[in-house]
Amino acid sequence: MSGLVIAGVDGSASSLVAAEAAAREAQWRNAELRIVHVFRWPPVRVPMGPPVPPPAEGEIWRMTKGLVTEAVTRARAAAPSVNVTHSVVTGEALTVLEAQSRAAELVVVGSRGMGGFVGLLVGSTAVHLAAHGRCPVLVVRDQAEPSGPVVLGVDGSGAGVAAVDFAFAEAALRGVGLVALHAWTTWNAPVPPPQDPAEPYASAPGMLAEAEERLLSEALAGHRERYPEVPVEHRVVHGATRETLIAASGTAQLLVVGARGRGGFAGLLLGSVSQAVLHHARCPVAVVRVREG
Repeated sequence: MSGLVIAGVDGSASSLVAAEAAAREAQWRNAELRIVHVFRWPPVRVPMGPPVPPPAEGEIWRMTKGLVTEAVTRARAAAPSVNVTHSVVTGEALTVLEAQSRAAELVVVGSRGMGGFVGLLVGSTAVHLAAHGRCPVLVVRDQAEPSGPVVLGVDGSGAGVAAVDFAFAEAALRGVGLVALHAWTTWNAPVPPPQDPAEPYASAPGMLAEAEERLLSEALAGHRERYPEVPVEHRVVHGATRETLIAASGTAQLLVVGARGRGGFAGLLLGSVSQAVLHHARCPVAVVRVREG
């Protein structure tokens, strides 16, 4: 085995789909899969009426064992050749999974867990882990679409280089094409230096579009040679980044974005585009951070 994939499960339908997706990712990587369930004792509340006995400790552990067993069974059915282990850890989900991510090459979680507010499209654990995980984090929907290309959101930032690397490798593992998509507007595109000093704020017709085409080509430079088996489509769109990526996710099997783009506030660990696609993309989303150190 050459690596480790982590699947965080909590018994929800979304996390069971995540276990299956994680098994396939481990199979493609020739890696081991570890199913991790984070256990937290239910809070004790004092009732206003007659006392209600809490669930017996043995019953709680039987339920925990049952949901882990179901996740392991689903994972082994999805990828029979993968070595699947499991672990139950007491603590907070984000803290435990962040620690687990330090030794993993990928962490997979469901978009919605057992807790939180029903109206939210993505649970807080998935969003926070995408911001704090030490490796790429894959967030899957209840239903994963197996067809279509890998779509990569490219913004030309230094932080986005890791996302480009991950997307090419993922497309190669899956045996599909890659759509490298860069969306820009006159508000988020860097202004090229003026050709005429007398008009310092004017750009020649088409200059911004040409600059954005170059940005995409430069971001992908060298990857075609490293992954000659991956067909690549360059797509430069004059439009809002979030809306463009969400629309492209409708025909994709995976959307890959960097955790931080070239805009926004530098102190944020997860940018607004990454958060938007986590909540609204119609396919699984991989959020890639630059590994520390």
